[in-house]
Amino acid sequence: MAKKTTPFKAALSFPNRTIAHFYSQIEQQKQVLQRIHAVLPITLAEHALHCVINGKKLLIYTDTAAWASQLRFYNSAILAAIAPVTRESISIMQIKVRMEMLTKISLPGRTPIIPSAEKIAFIHNHSLTVSDEQLKLALQRLSATLAKRSSMQQA
Repeated sequence: MAKKTTPFKAALSFPNRTIAHFYSQIEQQKQVLQRIHAVLPITLAEHALHCVINGKKLLIYTDTAAWASQLRFYNSAILAAIAPVTRESISIMQIKVRMEMLTKISLPGRTPIIPSAEKIAFIHNHSLTVSDEQLKLALQRLSATLAKRSSMQQA
């Protein structure tokens, strides 16, 4: 039986330079990260999670601020190590802490105790009667924060 030809061609079957460009950027970032890991001590290399080259800037992502401060000491060594791999000369290194890592880190067994809605309302109502403006503003901010946290905890 003859094979039926379809007039429709899949999108991935076309030669696409955009996808090839993205794959080359990903490969370059993998090579740069390997070079960074080779320069750093093993304990520190484990915390250099990702890297991105943006113009003349190298962004290195880590999991905590403590490791970020340690990575800053290796600025010149990292820039020298990645120079043969990068297409442009990189002159700035910036270290960022991944925010999703920060939200996962919490102290075990410590959960905030949010007062009841009645107590939050009492704090807010009391803030309206206080004559000191600074204290009044602080109590209003406290009651607003507690109300927001209470609604987040119930959801």
